[in-house]
Amino acid sequence: MEGGRNRRRSNYHFVQKEHLKLDDLRKRKRSGNKNLFNNGEIPKYPRPEIHVSRLKHDTDIQGLKGIKKSGGFRNPFGTGLVWWGLVVGGEEVRSAEQRLLQETYPDRTKQQVQDQKKFLRKFASSLAFKKSSLFGSYRFTFLLKDLLKAYTLQFCGGEQPVMRVYQTHLYPQEVMYAVLVHSPANQEQFSEHPLLTDDPNAVCCYRDGRFIWRPEAMCGTHRYELLQNDKFRKMEAVKMKDCGYRRFENYVWDNVGIVLHVENKQLEFDPALLRNKLKFCKGEKLPQAPDNFDDFETAGENVRRLWPEDPPLKKV
Repeated sequence: MEGGRNRRRSNYHFVQKEHLKLDDLRKRKRSGNKNLFNNGEIPKYPRPEIHVSRLKHDTDIQGLKGIKKSGGFRNPFGTGLVWWGLVVGGEEVRSAEQRLLQETYPDRTKQQVQDQKKFLRKFASSLAFKKSSLFGSYRFTFLLKDLLKAYTLQFCGGEQPVMRVYQTHLYPQEVMYAVLVHSPANQEQFSEHPLLTDDPNAVCCYRDGRFIWRPEAMCGTHRYELLQNDKFRKMEAVKMKDCGYRRFENYVWDNVGIVLHVENKQLEFDPALLRNKLKFCKGEKLPQAPDNFDDFETAGENVRRLWPEDPPLKKV
């Protein structure tokens, strides 16, 4: 594994051209991560399949000013890559819960369906499921289909973009799986990276206009255990203290990053559309990370100066 340091000033290890599941990461040397090996001490948790149709791009005030001035998204650090994250909210979690129940117990009766209580949200406690941001107080949210349409027209000459397995990043308590999106004209440049295929065992794939994410670890803090009752065909979340476990925190959680390759150009949008996609998001401060966050009042004033004719800034 190779080492790096991101703009949050966080040290991490990464692997090129692979999406390594947690079991595979444990076999890699020099991962520098002890939390990976705590898996035997945590209770059982669900493994849903989450379908995502929205992406987010978080930035600080300097990034916001650059986006407003240029009318689009580029990488100011010269890497030619623009990073986006999956938007996983209540709707996505609810549909994932129903999908998991249907796949596990396809022959449930109507009464069993009615008796089933919601449980998946209790496990969806990592930062991947929160509205808060690690990168700044200003969030642009796009439908995936709209973002890919703009990318297709501006970078791919109307052809379908190519998606590849880019990297796996390993932080002290976070695993990030990066998916690369690039123009067919850059096939040779990225040919060593495997294509992102619709593999049912993959952590992430693309199907029917959505990213399919199968979380390896979705809990920020493990407070619940998943109990399956095959007799009554139901699942439930039971508090760990009621199962004889101690509260356990030092494991990892995972998420997915989408990387658009824009070279030395930018992905452009109409200024009015950019403002329409912009909202305020609360910052999630990490140790040793720079404080790139504004409060809601300050953020509102900043946005009003950049878009003086538009309505006030709203929260996500």
